[in-house]
Amino acid sequence: MTTTSAASAPPTEVSREAKLTLAVASLAVLAVFLDTTVLFVAFPDIIATFDTVEPAQLSWVLNAYTIVFAALLVPAGKFADRLGHKRAFLAGSALFTLASVACGLAPSAGILIAFRVVQAVGAATLIPSSLALLLRAFPPARVPFAVAIWGASGAVAGALGPTLGAILVETASWRWVFFINLPIGLFTVFAGRRVLHESKDETATVPAPLGVALIALAAGLVSLGLVQSESWGWTDIRTIGCILGGLAVLAVFVAHQRSTPAPALNMELFAINNFSWGNAATFAFGTAFTAMFFSSILFLTEVWQYSILQAGFAVAPGPALVAVLAPFMGNLAGRIGQRPLLLWGGAVFAVGGFWRLVFLTGTPAYVVDYLPSMLFTGLGVALCLPQLSSVVAQALPPNRLGVGGGSNQAIRQFGGTLGVALTIAFVASSESLTDALSNFDLVWWLLIVGGLLTTLLSIPLVTRRSPGA
Repeated sequence: MTTTSAASAPPTEVSREAKLTLAVASLAVLAVFLDTTVLFVAFPDIIATFDTVEPAQLSWVLNAYTIVFAALLVPAGKFADRLGHKRAFLAGSALFTLASVACGLAPSAGILIAFRVVQAVGAATLIPSSLALLLRAFPPARVPFAVAIWGASGAVAGALGPTLGAILVETASWRWVFFINLPIGLFTVFAGRRVLHESKDETATVPAPLGVALIALAAGLVSLGLVQSESWGWTDIRTIGCILGGLAVLAVFVAHQRSTPAPALNMELFAINNFSWGNAATFAFGTAFTAMFFSSILFLTEVWQYSILQAGFAVAPGPALVAVLAPFMGNLAGRIGQRPLLLWGGAVFAVGGFWRLVFLTGTPAYVVDYLPSMLFTGLGVALCLPQLSSVVAQALPPNRLGVGGGSNQAIRQFGGTLGVALTIAFVASSESLTDALSNFDLVWWLLIVGGLLTTLLSIPLVTRRSPGA
């Protein structure tokens, strides 16, 4: 029995290799985005293990990963385009998996932080290459479906992080938060070697080292300012200096990219309508999405006094709804285009924020007051997050899949970092129940604004049904 290759499949037929590529890529994405949130729950146990180390120093267990991951996504995508997407994916998966095991075995805080940095390098390498492999494997008519599954993996992983983290910490230890990446990593590496097909841009040049350094420095400075805003304060000279310094370096990077023959990011991509508007909507929705699930845990544990395990299960219906609806939404996007889903999705997500603003009080009422908001936001995520990745990816030229996908994920990462920073800034000063409710209302407004901005920024998108869909 012979197997039909993705390249020779009819326009709407999905080959076995393409399905396996989707499984491998989605599992890798699940592990990476799970790791960005699961440590929120495990962090107190890490502090208890390394009790001789200052909590401020241990915060780099979280921050080092976030900063390095965001800083390297764009140059990693460019290198993947040049050196080969399969090669980059396998190398990134192996590095991420080995670093995860090393983190779980770390005997000291310094070693743990060091291997978190290595983890982030592996994650930044495999994310853009996984998307590029997916786009090459699927026929155009089925790309929205494939990217919907791929994007939903990241959304579900991010939202389920606190739940899984709570279970692992309560039943085992924080070290198992890292060890769970081992079976996923082994599968992605060994299965990936067999089923993935190499693709690259033979004409692409290796990016100039100065460009790579500039974009990594710009991303790192902005991320540092955002993640440290909790401890430094938003008006602290260090916070302002890092963010403004990062923006200044970004301006130098843009000028350099326009003049160098070997750019790290091809600036002409921003002349593509869907690439520019899709990334703007990604930033808005990434901010609101991350603020939504992070504030959910904080509200349930700090206002309603849920245990972290109870809170983890309380937020589970949202990501479960995303997982169920993602394939259907991907198929629908293939028939009618992504734009209608994004227009409705941002609005539905905003309704979830409005529901919280109107109904949530200091008295726990999960089924009547909280669950409906989780279902509204879950539906909004299913409509928006995978489609944003899809609409940007489909706008990319074939030889820019890695760097373009990396740019989109970096922008989503920046949005998520801002969402966490704003949530902390809004709720950190709560001294009474009245203060807490007023402060969380600011977060609920952030969800409303983020959802509506996503809808508005999606209006200029030009999408249509895929040929043969």
